Amino acid sequence: MIRTQPLFLNTLVFAALILTGCAGKPGVSNSDAKSSVTPMTPISPPASQATPSFADVTKAMNYREQGLKYRDEGRYQQAIATLQKSVTLDPRNLSGYVNLGWIQHLAGQDPEAIQTLQQAHQLDPTDVSALNALGIAYLTSGDLQAAVATHQQAAKLNPDDEIAYYNLSLAYERLKQYDKAIDTALQATRLEPNNPHPWVALAIARWDKGEKTAAQKAYQQAKELDSRYGSRSFLPYLKKAAFSPEQIQTAEQILEVRS
Repeated sequence: MIRTQPLFLNTLVFAALILTGCAGKPGVSNSDAKSSVTPMTPISPPASQATPSFADVTKAMNYREQGLKYRDEGRYQQAIATLQKSVTLDPRNLSGYVNLGWIQHLAGQDPEAIQTLQQAHQLDPTDVSALNALGIAYLTSGDLQAAVATHQQAAKLNPDDEIAYYNLSLAYERLKQYDKAIDTALQATRLEPNNPHPWVALAIARWDKGEKTAAQKAYQQAKELDSRYGSRSFLPYLKKAAFSPEQIQTAEQILEVRS
């Protein structure tokens, strides 16, 4: 596992139909993707669809594969259009919705991503990968209460789900519930100690609670795991890991303090 990628991206890669490299190519930012956003074609609710034929299932699989190739190339709009075809042909395939919703999120289309991922959740309310993707879309769109509720559900279904705890920490910190932010960040660091992002989340939560020394210690752990976190110029990268602009500013403050 490449530790320089966002935590939630790494695990969704494995959990949601081999979502490898979900962050797209380096240099393809969400702001770049937003400039070419096109209206989403509505998807009929899965329950209203007849059972697809074998031919349609095969076509849908091919569309999913092609859509993921487009995603890997940073061609998000082509990926979205292709994956919309896959879910239309095979509306009972959970991974089709999770892949589509995730790429919509990467393209900066969180309202559309939420709609798609809600359909994935409707298809299987116990699927943790769908819940995590939906929770992240809620988080980055600013619906913090929905993000908390969704990730709590994921954590209840899988108590070892580091994604849920990590994103819960980010949401709780933005809600100024610092004790909960610290507790969930600690849980994420225990479950995935070699990823720097939970340590950064822990540092921010401790800093905002006023625990400056503990915050610096947690951030030092992130720097030891990835030396780039010792450079202020690298910190905007945290946006891809669902940190808010204010949280990134806090990380900069921690970095600027000399022990």
